[in-house]
Amino acid sequence: MDSVGVAAAAPDAGPGPAWRSKCPWGAPSTTSISCSLADVMSEQLAKELQLEEENAAFPEVVAAAEGPFITGENIDTSSDLMLAQMLQMEFDREYDAQLRREEKKINGDSKVSISFENYRKVHPYDSDSSEDEVDWQDTRHDPYRADKPTTTPRRGFIGKGKDITTKHDEVVCGRKNTARMENFAPEFQVGDGIGMDLKLSNQVFNALKQHAYSEERRSARLHEKKEHSTAEKAVDPKTRLLLYKMVNSGMLETITGCISTGKESVVFHAYGGNSTTEDKVIPPECAIKVFKTTLNEFKNRDKYIKDDYRFKDRFSKLNPRKIIRMWAEKEMHNLTRMQNAGIPCPQVVILKKHVLVMSFIGQDQVPAPKLKDVTLSSEDMKKAYYQILNMMQQLYRECKLVHADLSEYNMLWHDGKVWLIDVSQSVEPTHPHGLEFLFRDCRNVSQFFQKGGVAEALNERELFNAVSGLNITADNEVDFQAEIEALEKMNEDHVQNHGKKLSTFSSDGDPPIYDE
Repeated sequence: MDSVGVAAAAPDAGPGPAWRSKCPWGAPSTTSISCSLADVMSEQLAKELQLEEENAAFPEVVAAAEGPFITGENIDTSSDLMLAQMLQMEFDREYDAQLRREEKKINGDSKVSISFENYRKVHPYDSDSSEDEVDWQDTRHDPYRADKPTTTPRRGFIGKGKDITTKHDEVVCGRKNTARMENFAPEFQVGDGIGMDLKLSNQVFNALKQHAYSEERRSARLHEKKEHSTAEKAVDPKTRLLLYKMVNSGMLETITGCISTGKESVVFHAYGGNSTTEDKVIPPECAIKVFKTTLNEFKNRDKYIKDDYRFKDRFSKLNPRKIIRMWAEKEMHNLTRMQNAGIPCPQVVILKKHVLVMSFIGQDQVPAPKLKDVTLSSEDMKKAYYQILNMMQQLYRECKLVHADLSEYNMLWHDGKVWLIDVSQSVEPTHPHGLEFLFRDCRNVSQFFQKGGVAEALNERELFNAVSGLNITADNEVDFQAEIEALEKMNEDHVQNHGKKLSTFSSDGDPPIYDE
């Protein structure tokens, strides 16, 4: 017998008095079970004792949490992955058992209980049948989804006698309309109308259906407009491709950035390349004018191009995108006329659809200032006025053009002289509104230089007669404009009678001769 067994048996040696068993300081009368030191140090014994305590405290929870204990007898533990999976499974089981104990402790006997189900570990290796399981969401029947209304049989009614219900029943139609709302676009939020047993009348359903289709078309238009339009200081993919081709072909070396924006176009600065285009030498610095492909700004600008005989046959009201390309082509032809007449203006390099490449008026990426932004001396202001007067006469008599938007905003001051830009809206004098446009240009020029302190500046009526060569004598502006409209009406009658416009001017600047 070992020493532990001897110590345990010592209290039973010899009988003692009765009071000794009742004494609290006396030795206990029960005998303890003798065990060896190896049994005391055994981990298996410690685990069994711990399980007994847990079963005594939480018998139901532990029974539910019990599972097969993983041992390494029949499992190959040479793989680190298998060991990690086994340890993780044991940890998950212990964690779930702890959550159940906490849940049992908190809930107690309360009717309202809380659950830690969302925090429990669901390990993929706990179940061998995970591949055979099918989620209820994959089945046709959804227990959390309201049943759709039953369809009416082919005969058009159900029931008999007084309980007959036709397909035109208000309740049946209302539920069917609610179910049809699920076919709307995903962007149209319809809610859970079936679950609420919502009944929509035909009038309400048709209105919602039309609104859903309208919203879907509107979103498609907005997406198309964003993807296929030239926005502020940006270009659409097609325009960007045109610019890339210009750079790759060597026509342009690089495009530096945007230098100006307007209602109708965006102007970029670029450095010219080494190649030549149609026997034209590309200038060192170029200005790329990209006409915006949004049609909002061109809807009210067709009056400048639909009555121009050069583009009248090609003008189409049904295809407004062609107007934008014609607008760019119109500016190219007008700049070519002005360049041939010797009027200071940008030199045309090339036109590609709605992208016009011109020479840059400025230096080192800095554009020339507009006439409204520059401060000139009295001598320079007077010089600029006479230069503009000469250019307007050249534009009218030699180029057969009227700027139609001439103001201090479309005139640049560079190298001590004035340069004309933005001539896309320029028309010929024989245009039905050509003289009106000329009178408006004369008014803008006259008011600007009169405010600038040029004493020699003519008023708008005198400037109109000086530019056009017409001798319209009127005491006031109203009669003056009435005579201009009469001349335009005479020209329009000539067009209707002869089918073409007569632009014959005498060499001495006399008014046009209308051969009746």
